[in-house]
Amino acid sequence: MRLALVGDLHYHEIDRSIPGLAEARTAFYRHVLDQFLDLDADLYISLGDLTNFGLTSELEEVYALLARQGKKFIHVLGNHDLYGQPRQEVLRITGQKRYHVLDTEEAMLVFLDTAKEMDFKDWGGWLDFEQLEWLESMVVASHEKPLLVFGHHPVYLTTAGSEREKGSIHPANDMWSILNRNKGIGIYFNGHTHMDSIAQREEWSFVQLSACLDQPGFRLVDIGNKAIRISAVDVSNPEVLEHAQLLHQHIKHFTPTLNARGQDRDRELVVQLLSETNVL
Repeated sequence: MRLALVGDLHYHEIDRSIPGLAEARTAFYRHVLDQFLDLDADLYISLGDLTNFGLTSELEEVYALLARQGKKFIHVLGNHDLYGQPRQEVLRITGQKRYHVLDTEEAMLVFLDTAKEMDFKDWGGWLDFEQLEWLESMVVASHEKPLLVFGHHPVYLTTAGSEREKGSIHPANDMWSILNRNKGIGIYFNGHTHMDSIAQREEWSFVQLSACLDQPGFRLVDIGNKAIRISAVDVSNPEVLEHAQLLHQHIKHFTPTLNARGQDRDRELVVQLLSETNVL
């Protein structure tokens, strides 16, 4: 089984009176998403902040780009996706679920909603009691099957930037009391801090993707019989990078992140499975 992941895309509204900006946005996002969907994968996943403000126009336009190849796409909600309108309206427009699970033969895939709704002052993450209870039940139900969790916000004190205020799921959410109930391999994927980062703590691996406007690229996750391999795919087209520079100058609610790429160790990972019988 292969998964394709994209980090914070921040598809955004623009001022069409600025010369060349509309053309730059169209070229940037069309090329990036075409390359994303051209990857050979069974499932395509956005780790949140797919849009910059969650406006209806942003959602409809980026989903039109994503729908052109008919691939199976899952959108994990990010804080920027919920700035412009309520969660239920965003879910209605996108046809996505708030949080859910895909239990496959190869692994259990758990998709979280860590975003606060229309909260412009606190962009940190939070899970309500109902979702925490549900997550715990999924962790227990996974038994020794590989467990892959996808959320927008990192777990506190794991990947780069997760130690910052509003940089993670709030520490008051005791994620570790839940994660520690896992009996097999656990990998948590997230975005939010706009920095590539890989960290390992206890029996869990944490894989964080940067924002595409800073570091255009994706991750492939190959779930095999003996290991889970995570590899980086770069978008290296020089014109795409030039378009990103112009978009940086005019996008609101987004600040470019220096050193978003991190080190080589922040982009590739191999997690050995406990035994060959974990995955059929």
